[in-house]
Amino acid sequence: MITILLWLLITPILFSLIKIIINTSIFFIIKNFLIHLLDQFHVYSLYKIPQYNHHLQENILYRKIFSYIKSLPSLEDSGFAALFSGDKQGDIIVSLDTNYGYVLDSFLQAKIIWIIKKYDNNNGNEIILKIRAKDKKRILVSYMQHIYKVVDDIEHKKKDLRVFLNRSSSDDGFNQRWRSFPFVHPSSFDSIVLDNDVKSKVKNDLELFLKSKQYYNKIGRVWRRSYLFYGGPGTGKSSFAAAMANFLSYDIYDIDLSKAYDVSDLKILLLQTTRKSLILVENLDLYLMGKENSVSLSTILNFMDGVVSSCGDERVMVFTMNCKYPIDPLVLRPGRVDVHIHFPFCDFNGFKALALSHLGVKEHKLFGQVEDLFQQNLSRVSPAEVGEIMISNRLSPNRAIKAIIKVLQGEVDGSKYSNGSGQELNVGRDPSPEKLDRSEIKIRREGLNAIREIQKMYGRLRLKNSRREESLDLSVNGA
Repeated sequence: MITILLWLLITPILFSLIKIIINTSIFFIIKNFLIHLLDQFHVYSLYKIPQYNHHLQENILYRKIFSYIKSLPSLEDSGFAALFSGDKQGDIIVSLDTNYGYVLDSFLQAKIIWIIKKYDNNNGNEIILKIRAKDKKRILVSYMQHIYKVVDDIEHKKKDLRVFLNRSSSDDGFNQRWRSFPFVHPSSFDSIVLDNDVKSKVKNDLELFLKSKQYYNKIGRVWRRSYLFYGGPGTGKSSFAAAMANFLSYDIYDIDLSKAYDVSDLKILLLQTTRKSLILVENLDLYLMGKENSVSLSTILNFMDGVVSSCGDERVMVFTMNCKYPIDPLVLRPGRVDVHIHFPFCDFNGFKALALSHLGVKEHKLFGQVEDLFQQNLSRVSPAEVGEIMISNRLSPNRAIKAIIKVLQGEVDGSKYSNGSGQELNVGRDPSPEKLDRSEIKIRREGLNAIREIQKMYGRLRLKNSRREESLDLSVNGA
């Protein structure tokens, strides 16, 4: 009887001790040592998967394997996992530590070890596949096919678009030249204020591009398409680029030319872009005209040609400019830029589209007055300015339309207006008095008309020397 009582008392204590030993770091060390010891009795084959190939282009296999490893349930038990916050509050994501780590996997009863290494040199990171030699011939090919299938399924189920911003090469050398962030821009072709015929042609052009891989290969051209968006500030160029990315389900690589030192640096950036991407270069004219960090014409030309020679297939390139006519025609010749699209200032049709989307107003008693003012063309107002006025006065469509009328009449700066509570909002233009006297309004109008006459004369001279149209060059060179 005493023996039974003693056993009942001792048993829980023994189980507690065993549990403590198992959960201690000593047991973890012993366990790893035994695994390492057992590994010595097997012959292993090692395969290196570098992040970049010898042409400095991203190794697609590396990206797919990295995505596959991140999806493994065994990642949590690797001992080298990293924790990140998710998109939703309270979400915790277990991810791979890119500095160093290993993850175990199994396939067809074979043990597989993935080892991740990060280097300080300019060769990028590296993943090592460690597999028993006796299993190599039996499973290697089918295991790679399994990886591709799993990753393709992941990408098909959920395509999270990302926007990539380039760093200066002095920040991290060759490694990690691009920083990525979730791309959540809601822009679509339907939400952009632009001629419906133009939007339809662009959509058709993109759809044809997506189906033209074999055609481009047949004619010996790289499978890529380039666009020029030109027009004044606030006319929707950047938003249209975002709409294109959403339409194509492409990531965006937004290149800041001021952070690149030379042509070689720009080409390295292009080499590190991936398939199914939209490469965006904004305000190219400012760089060429020396208003930003100056970039020479030869550098720009080499960079644009590098899009063809270095970047690879399945890319869409978008350049934006405020005005294309002062730019050397060499920059915009066919082969470098395929499609030219003009983004005009707001007109009455654009105003009505914005009134419907921003205010829910299809018709209004003041629309006639607004149309007359647009026809008089006294003031050039961007869709962004009109949209901001409507947003600030969205609770009162009548007040919003009256504010726009004042802007069109020149009685108030388009970027400075009341939101209905007396607070003044400035959205980017130089501040000016809310009300001007008649003489000052007249001077402004005369000055604006003089500028327009000069622009018209300059445009006529340009048209004599150019075969391209001023308003829209949807000249499709190729498929």
